[in-house]
Amino acid sequence: MDKALSRLSRLSAVGAAGVFGVSQCIYNVDGGERAVMFDQLRGGVRPDVSGEGTHFLIPVVQRPVIFDIRTKAREIPSVTGTKDLQMVNIKLRVLWRPVIGDLPKLYRELGTDFDERVLPSIGNEVLKSVVAQYNAEELLSKRAEVSARIKEEIVKRAKAFHLEFDDVAITHLTFGREFMSAIESKQVASQEAERQQWVVKRAEQERIAVVTRAEGEAEAATIITKAMERTGNAIVEVRRIDAAKEIAGKLAGSRNVVYLPNTQGGSGGGGGANLLLGLDK
Repeated sequence: MDKALSRLSRLSAVGAAGVFGVSQCIYNVDGGERAVMFDQLRGGVRPDVSGEGTHFLIPVVQRPVIFDIRTKAREIPSVTGTKDLQMVNIKLRVLWRPVIGDLPKLYRELGTDFDERVLPSIGNEVLKSVVAQYNAEELLSKRAEVSARIKEEIVKRAKAFHLEFDDVAITHLTFGREFMSAIESKQVASQEAERQQWVVKRAEQERIAVVTRAEGEAEAATIITKAMERTGNAIVEVRRIDAAKEIAGKLAGSRNVVYLPNTQGGSGGGGGANLLLGLDK
């Protein structure tokens, strides 16, 4: 019984040692990752890049370095000056990833924290160089063009550091208080100028209306004068009769008006006029 237990313990020890040895001889590369092998006997970083899956290594002699190759986002802030010496606070959002084939060079030259070393540096450099070519108003009116220029320049600079950029965009753009106050004053002045133009146009339309109305009244007066020259006072009598009809129509609709007919028309020889009396309450 003791021999069997001793043999079982030795087999367990051997099995555990074997499992431990096998575990030290393999490594896994997960999805979205790549591995670079550092070999102490063959000159350091090997030029090959290991893909996803399980791979073998020589314990102690070789050491895998895992890189995340998935696209990542980063925001790069910068304070720089424009062409007309205005200070601008700008933020740039970039989607970046390392070049897979250059991972050995990237690890040899920059290490594993390459993003912290490279992105802020080239981001600020490109932002300062591009923004300095535009004045403050052009940064607002030509934002798409500025973003395209920044992307073009940052892609060129990133090639030297073995990085690729999928997207570059300006997410934040503000100016100093003095410039914002100047823009606000300019907008107020522009609105006031537009209002004055509207006032001038309105006055012009009113003048045209007055002139047109005066021309119409003058033409009407000319027509009336010519008619009186042809017919004498007949047209005046027609106007008086029309006015009398209008007055009589208004009085007839009032409750406080009493009609008094002429009662002496037949005896006196001269016809008296009928009366409409307005009675106040």
